[in-house]
Amino acid sequence: MSQIMELLIIIGLTFAPFLELRVSIPYGIIKSGFHWLPVFSVAVVTNIILGIILYFVLDFMVKLFTKIKIIDRIWQKYIEKTRKKAHAAVEKYGPWGLTVFIGIPLPGSGVYSGCVAAYLLGLDFKKTLWAIIGGVLIAAVIVTIVSVTGNSALSIFIKRL
Repeated sequence: MSQIMELLIIIGLTFAPFLELRVSIPYGIIKSGFHWLPVFSVAVVTNIILGIILYFVLDFMVKLFTKIKIIDRIWQKYIEKTRKKAHAAVEKYGPWGLTVFIGIPLPGSGVYSGCVAAYLLGLDFKKTLWAIIGGVLIAAVIVTIVSVTGNSALSIFIKRL
């Protein structure tokens, strides 16, 4: 596969809900064989752009799609999950809490959930943008280190017998 096609796949994976750079960085480093720096750069920039787009279209999309009952039910469940996960951290630590929420590379966190949390909590664009940038960088560094070092990065947490 051509390098341009591989980069487009990395961008596509970064834009995909629930995947984001948590999947695109390992794909780019392990599967595509790119050096970690261009993969890191493309995934970070793409994820930040995603956050900016989401911030500005989220209100419109919510109003449009929640007119459909089944989507509204799914949305309400998603809101509750996100609120429970992010609300306490954001209430206690402000935008720094949102930064950490976005930056922890676990399922259910990331730019999509972070933008929903910012939307629900009424954070302005500047605070949301800084939280997105910080969170994306934290997640990207963690995922890149694990992708580059492989299982040996996790060995500090595993006791050998």
